[in-house]
Amino acid sequence: MAENTREIVLDTLLTLERGNEFSHRLVKAVLDKYDYLEEREKAFIKRLTEGTIERRIELDHYLDHFSDTPVDRMKPLIRCLMRMSVYQLLYMDNVPDSAVCNEACKLAQKRRFGSLKGFVNGVLRNIARHKKELPLPSRENRPMEYLSVKYSMPVWIVEFWAEHYGLERTETMLEGLLEIHPVSIRFRSDLSPKERDELAEEMKKTGVKLENSGRLPYLYTAEDTENIMELPGYAEGKFAVQDAGCALAVEAAGIRPGDVVLDICAAPGGKSILAAEKTGESGWVCARDISVQKCALMEENVRRMMTGNITVEVHDAVCPDEEWLERADVVLADVPCSGLGVMGKKRDIKYRVTRERLEELERLQQKILEVCQGYVKPGGVLLYSTCTVNPKENEMMARWIAQSFPFVLEEERQFFPGEDEMDGFYYARLRRIAPKDGKAEWEDREKHIAKRVMRDNREDE
Repeated sequence: MAENTREIVLDTLLTLERGNEFSHRLVKAVLDKYDYLEEREKAFIKRLTEGTIERRIELDHYLDHFSDTPVDRMKPLIRCLMRMSVYQLLYMDNVPDSAVCNEACKLAQKRRFGSLKGFVNGVLRNIARHKKELPLPSRENRPMEYLSVKYSMPVWIVEFWAEHYGLERTETMLEGLLEIHPVSIRFRSDLSPKERDELAEEMKKTGVKLENSGRLPYLYTAEDTENIMELPGYAEGKFAVQDAGCALAVEAAGIRPGDVVLDICAAPGGKSILAAEKTGESGWVCARDISVQKCALMEENVRRMMTGNITVEVHDAVCPDEEWLERADVVLADVPCSGLGVMGKKRDIKYRVTRERLEELERLQQKILEVCQGYVKPGGVLLYSTCTVNPKENEMMARWIAQSFPFVLEEERQFFPGEDEMDGFYYARLRRIAPKDGKAEWEDREKHIAKRVMRDNREDE
């Protein structure tokens, strides 16, 4: 592989190290910028960049073992260069070890670190010689550190999951997050089975491996595709990229023709569009999010999918809107979350999230839910969902809703990476108690809510 291709990877890793870019967005932007490269070169850039990010903890462990200079004390360029080189040595068998070492030395020289060529060459060749017997922490004596290094996950997340789910399930999740993740696509639900089958066959002719997910008739997984937008049917709005969990959550909401649906944190709009397909022409969906940019993305997706019964609005979900009080048949609340269930796709989440950040998110989720629960009609549904695996953001939050407001928890489901062949995802369907169904309970909860709101207002003052 050409030296300049590796240099693109090096510069991408440096950009990530220096700024606040999310890796999945930056990788896409880089591939768009170098779209003129051959497919094999773009595939190399994507795999090497994403793999280096994903395996960073493991790569640093080996570098610290074989290098006299700790990783955190290396120059940023050398640190990124060493990480991407070790990844090639360990995980890219089609690249000769000698080529990895030689190209790393050339890049160091080109980027004015010629004095460190001996260091780069010595450490990499030492790792190459010992790659069949690289040291890991003791599984028996230091199980958390062992799992952390083997699966390249921060120790605190390993400990957190082990505490709540046990070691066996934790390791299954860690394994699942490192597996290849096919793209999940959803055919428009108004396509007939025959139309879906015909479109699927057209896609397969392009070389894409396409299979029904087995969960919903219109939900498929796609492998061996570099550009979804070039597939047959995309431009015509016949399918969208949508994770299985999102589609299953919308299904669980029980949306019917004629329903009024409010999606409070809707970008990029996949759930809103599916909800609109279910409400039919007699229903209506209002899709909201916090920024103009997010709403512009939703509008683009709505236009492509030719969905006519959706209104897109900029609105901060923590700000009350009296016009929506008890107006919605269904409120979709896919709130901001830690994203621990999608780390297999958004690989730098695990390096950004902290225990403190989890607590901040829980408080934000409660603020949003305090507002949006009031938009649900008596007898209507609040569909709460996240793309994380964390009981405090999921099961405990659903129970907090049911205890704090006039709702009954009817159904909930947690999907685990490695167990359910999909991302980690959670949803809970809660139904607002109608006064006629439980007048005493309704009145008691309304009084409880009123007292708590007065207390919160006093605290704010």
